[in-house]
This record gives sequence, C-alpha cells and structure tokens, in this order.
Amino acid sequence: MTGLLPVSGAALSADARLLSAIREVGARRGVDFDYTDDAATAELLARHRRTLSAAEHGPLMWLGSLALVAAVVWPFLGHTVPAFEGRPELAFGPAGPLFVVAVASLVVVRRRWKRELLHPRLAGYREVLGLARAHGVPVTHVPGWLVGRSLSGDRETVPVPAYAEVTYAEVEPLPAGPTLPAGPASGEGTDKTTKTEEAARKATEGAAPTTPPPAIPSKPASVASYEAMADEGGWHDEAGCLLLFVGIGGVAWAFSEENPLGYLAAVLAVPLAITTWLAGARQGRERQRLREAAVEYVRALSAAQSAGAAVPELSPALRKLLEEEAEKVRG
Repeated sequence: MTGLLPVSGAALSADARLLSAIREVGARRGVDFDYTDDAATAELLARHRRTLSAAEHGPLMWLGSLALVAAVVWPFLGHTVPAFEGRPELAFGPAGPLFVVAVASLVVVRRRWKRELLHPRLAGYREVLGLARAHGVPVTHVPGWLVGRSLSGDRETVPVPAYAEVTYAEVEPLPAGPTLPAGPASGEGTDKTTKTEEAARKATEGAAPTTPPPAIPSKPASVASYEAMADEGGWHDEAGCLLLFVGIGGVAWAFSEENPLGYLAAVLAVPLAITTWLAGARQGRERQRLREAAVEYVRALSAAQSAGAAVPELSPALRKLLEEEAEKVRG
C-alpha cells in the first residue's frame, strides 16, 4: 500500500526533455541523486518521513505542549492551593517562565521540522513533481507531509512548484516532391543497398523485442462507490444518543409530572434511536467492505507502477485512504 510513489521512474524517463530537466534539478541543488530510481526514491521518502515524524512527536514537542498547558492553567488554579495563599509570586508567577519554556520549545521544534522539510533532496523531489505535471506526466498523489501539511493543517508550507505547461509543437510533414523516374541501377548501388538491408535485418533480429507498457487496472464499481460515500455518514451514533436521551427525559418528566405524554415520547424515541444505530452499523459495514476493495485497487495500481505503468492521479478519497493506510503502517 505504501509502495505507490507519486510518479514512477519509468514515467519520468519516458520523456527526454523531462529527464533532462530532472538532471538539471540535481545539478542545481548540488545533490547526487537519481530520482528515476524507484527503490532509492521510496527509501528517501520513507527516511525523511520518519525524521519529520520524530520532530513532530519528539520529547521537545511534548515538553512544549505540557508547558503551554501548565502556563495557561496555572493562573486559574494556582491561587486555589492553600500553600500559595497570600503569595502571588507562587500563585501566578510560574505561568510566565512556563510560557517562555513552551514557546522556546515549540519554536525549536518548528525550526527543526522546517529545516528537515527543506532538505535539498526533498526540495529537489518537489521540483521533480512540478516538472512532471508541467510535461503532462500524471502525479498520482502528493503526500501531505512532503508539502508540510502535518504541522500546518490544510495549508501547504512548501507546496510543489508550479511550472508553465510544456507544449510539444507538431512537426508538419514535408510536401511531396515530383516523382523521379527510376533509372537503371548500377551494380555498385545495388550491392550497397543489399548490404544495408542485410545489416538492418541482422540488427533487427538481434534486438530484444520491445514489450508494451503494462495496462493500468480499471477502477471497479465498488471503488467508485467508496469514493462517492467516503465522507458520508458519521452522524448515526450522535443522533441515536440524542434520541435515547429524549426518551429518558420523557420518562423522567412523565414520572415527576404524572403525565403519560412523557412515556409516549419514550416509546417513540427509543425505537427510533435503535433503528438509527442499526442503520449506522449497516452503513459502517458497507463502507468497510468498499474500503477493502479500494485498498486492493490502490495495491494493484502500485504493482502496475512498479512494472512501469504511468498511474493516473488519484481521487481525493483515494489520496486520503493512502495517507490513512500509510499512518497505520507506521504505527
């Protein structure tokens, strides 16, 4: 599942102009790295992802978060401690140093995270993705961590560069000239032609047969259904609990006020809550079934990409699924 790269090396190498531009990226940034090597690129992305994750969830991040919480809570709870009564330097004073520690820790975390994100090889890879898009090569997905969305929400800290679209001018065929009458061929010319044809035939026989690129797996109907309902639902649990509380409240009101209408509310609300929960459970099972089909489809795309196919861009639902599965694998 995590083997699906944003773009394969075969797709990058298929265009000579794109390949030349990619070579210039490495030379300009001073990095000796082959972005068309899928195994090396996958290892590069995995290593830097681990480094960024360590910066985001390391001890310094925890220290800064806890110090910030303590700095905010201390002024409200410090004066309630009996030992601090009448001593404002203890009841309110520690909030200032705690806030300084929190800000300093979080700033250091942010700087380390940003420095790792701007690593020359990662920056070069973002340029490669931008160049691929400009040359019409499909980019399946761009991982959120690669553009800095992990610490910035939906905002991309370092987005993929946008380049002007590269167009290829069509070469018009030469106009047909007058046909010259065929004259008698000399023996020398015939001999040269025969030798040339013989050499071409031998070269053709010795060359390895070219294999067509592997076919891209077609999208099953179950995957299309998953994309359509990926963001649906999620309200059944809350609605069921609300209806259950309405029923309990109706019973309590009927008991306290001796009004049978409260029992009627409970009779209507409780079965409706159970029905809502059952509908949510049924929808959850169906979504899980479609999700498994979508995971298998992405795995098939990854296998096709490894075989040299140019995989098209994933839909937003499949990109989100890919991110979730990658996080699950990382633990």
